[in-house]
Amino acid sequence: MPKYHSAAAAEIGRRIRAARQELGVSLEDLGELAEVNWTTIGKIERGASSPTVESLIRIATALEVDPGAFVTGISAAQYGGRPHQLTARDFIAARREQGGTRRTAG
Repeated sequence: MPKYHSAAAAEIGRRIRAARQELGVSLEDLGELAEVNWTTIGKIERGASSPTVESLIRIATALEVDPGAFVTGISAAQYGGRPHQLTARDFIAARREQGGTRRTAG
């Protein structure tokens, strides 16, 4: 089992730990305040797991930090295992070049 989930998870965890330590809050106390198990927060801080959006927002709220501060600058490439770097814009442009006009219901 890897020490960390991904470079992105490690960076998000580092940011959370720094915010928590800056306030002098223990993992146990943050867990209680955020209503997230403190062992889960520990795994997130170590980068061993990636937080769910709900956990991220609960932790940020408890620390009085904008949740965006934990993910600013993080890219999909930092999660690894992505076989391509295409975006929706790239996909649409390629489809137009091939003459495809298929649309999906939204």
